[in-house]
Amino acid sequence: MKPISRVLAAAALLLLPAAGFAQDSKPNTLTPAEASDGWILLFDGNTSFGWAPRGDAKWEVKDGTLSPVTGSGVGFIGTTTEFPNYRLKLEFWIDDTANSGVFLRTPGSGELTAAEAYEVNIYDNHATWPTGSIYDLAKSVGAPKTAGKWNTYEITADGDHLVVVLNGRKTADVRDGKHARGNIALQYNGEGVVRFRSVKLQPLALKPLFNGKDLTGWNVLPDRKSVYTVTPEGWLNVKNGNGDIQSEAQLGDFVLQLDIISNGTHLNSGVFYRAQPGQFWSGYEAQIRNQWMGEDRTKPVDFGTGGIYNRQPARMVVSSDREWFTMTVVAHGPHMATWVNGIQVADFTDTRPPAESARNGYRAAPGVISLQGHDPTTDLSFRKIKAAEMPAAK
Repeated sequence: MKPISRVLAAAALLLLPAAGFAQDSKPNTLTPAEASDGWILLFDGNTSFGWAPRGDAKWEVKDGTLSPVTGSGVGFIGTTTEFPNYRLKLEFWIDDTANSGVFLRTPGSGELTAAEAYEVNIYDNHATWPTGSIYDLAKSVGAPKTAGKWNTYEITADGDHLVVVLNGRKTADVRDGKHARGNIALQYNGEGVVRFRSVKLQPLALKPLFNGKDLTGWNVLPDRKSVYTVTPEGWLNVKNGNGDIQSEAQLGDFVLQLDIISNGTHLNSGVFYRAQPGQFWSGYEAQIRNQWMGEDRTKPVDFGTGGIYNRQPARMVVSSDREWFTMTVVAHGPHMATWVNGIQVADFTDTRPPAESARNGYRAAPGVISLQGHDPTTDLSFRKIKAAEMPAAK
């Protein structure tokens, strides 16, 4: 096995040319248009970061695919992060003997069956629910043949509305409200060959927290040095520091996306969440610092952009100073994850005893989003700040 630093360095070289995006639709990359629209990669093509196996099947990353070891047993591999509403794209290859599926909104642990989630089937020869069907809910229209070639699924789960598009053709469109949030899992039934790649997701139903006109909906903590303004372009800018501006909205389990630019060299800031209203620099912090050691982006300085400050460093620094980048933060219960320009850089579960402040222990209670002014050199702007509270977990 290659050392992880070399694997990540290779991933950084592959994924981060110029502004950080692939310039065409290569496997396991995002196009500039996808990144701008808030898509995130769930599989980076080099590691299984952000995934965990369930059951007996063994999984491996091979030739840019996430694949079960043939004949290794029955099981799944699932995201460690839950998602509520989204568009999901992925490519799959299957032979004519394998039986597989894509499971949506699954529980995070325990035995997994189609009764506990939505299963988008991958099995041409299934007598009742062939490929393109949502098992036990919506039979695929037509008789698609997918064995022996690469195929594309585009799946939408938006509230109770589920839509499946296989190779550009809609095969299922149904409404069902049994499952509102959960993990995404890939299935292997123990026989044959199946491979997955280019697994990417776009969060849906996010609502603006910042109107781009003024600071309505935000509170600047008094008696601090940071200056928060709205620029003529409609960006929320912070200069000087230290300081703190907090959303009036309070979020507990949520999906958050925002664009950020650091207007200087190695500037220090952060996005706080589940923070206590009116309390200075409380909550968990998704770090902002585009600095790494030497030429190695896998060695962040001071936790690196997207790292969870004082908890988990970013596994690579994706973003660069003086360039806009998109940060995505997902938090549910003790688990939280961060993506920068669509690349997952943090995957953290807080095992500390509960506390009122996330600085001192695990905080599950909802809190405000806050944007940090760190010191006299601070000069950052934020735009497209939007979020969605997750539905209650079962």
